[in-house]
Amino acid sequence: MRRRTAERSLAALLVGGVALTGAGCGEAPDDKGVADSGDRYTACMVTDIGGIDDRSFNSSAWKGLQAAAADRPSVEPRYVASNAESAYEPNLTGFVNQDCSFILAVGGLMTDATQKVAAANSARQFGIVDAKVAATNVYPMQFDTAQAAFLAGYLAAGHTTSGKVATYGGLKIPPVTIFMDGFADGVAHFNKVKGKAVQVLGWNKATQNGAFTNDFVKQDAGKKVSDTLVAQGADVIMPVAGGAGLGTAAAAQQSAGRYAVIWVDIDGCESAQQYCATFLTTVVKNIPDAVKNAVLADARGDNLASSTGYVGSLANNGVSLAPYHEFEGKVPAELKAEIDQLRKDIIEGRIQVVSAAQPQ
Repeated sequence: MRRRTAERSLAALLVGGVALTGAGCGEAPDDKGVADSGDRYTACMVTDIGGIDDRSFNSSAWKGLQAAAADRPSVEPRYVASNAESAYEPNLTGFVNQDCSFILAVGGLMTDATQKVAAANSARQFGIVDAKVAATNVYPMQFDTAQAAFLAGYLAAGHTTSGKVATYGGLKIPPVTIFMDGFADGVAHFNKVKGKAVQVLGWNKATQNGAFTNDFVKQDAGKKVSDTLVAQGADVIMPVAGGAGLGTAAAAQQSAGRYAVIWVDIDGCESAQQYCATFLTTVVKNIPDAVKNAVLADARGDNLASSTGYVGSLANNGVSLAPYHEFEGKVPAELKAEIDQLRKDIIEGRIQVVSAAQPQ
């Protein structure tokens, strides 16, 4: 048995199920060359209120835990779904009491609960998606989705025939508004270089005000918001609302092509295949690889740096645009080439994408 595992076992006996934390390295963990020692390692995930089957970031994080288990058989993935925000703290504490080796909180809504539980269990290794907390035993995994959303906004502006595109969110929190900022900037860039006047409905970057469902689950709420945006003329809509956005996808499917949807977090044609025909593309947040690599790094005893954590960008493939799938033949080759060039320009710093919600 490795020293790290032995230390964890001793700590569990002395302080009621607490494991030693890692801290230090500033680069994203690398999953290459992982050897399985045979030691049992439990990777435990608490979803936010969106649940495990949100076809979005909770599903993505769970996919990452499963991928870690596939690479290293001693990794045992577990999850508990939170049915209310009040469940975050007891769910995290429950996994502490179960002596989980790594405890993952999914989503910015879990920031306060994670900070509190992690601070009270400083010898335990935690991780969090879409947030950064003060506790030094919490490894943050954040994503500069404004970069990929910029490309999506440019694409939407190039695809619209009505001259109006839209976005809306679940809640007005940074992991949501960062998408909306990038989308608005992409449309603005299209207008600048093309001399056009495509309008963005549902979000005003300057005032940071817009349309929200105030929910990440209820599909009726998503449909209600997008119905309003369509009535105002939008023919491309990007919901940043987790499972609630499926209401928009379902309505788009029923509209017989009246409008297209840009999905977020995980390729919609993989996570919500029934609506693939409506998805122009997806602003992908590569949560699975970030989670997988963090778990594998911790399982083999590497340090996880809470100070820098991991920030996904276009440059490291932490964020991207998904393939156009069924819209492949509907997106002009010239527009595709422009988006490819914009991606390079952002990576190389010729275009700066800025959002107040970007990871710090």
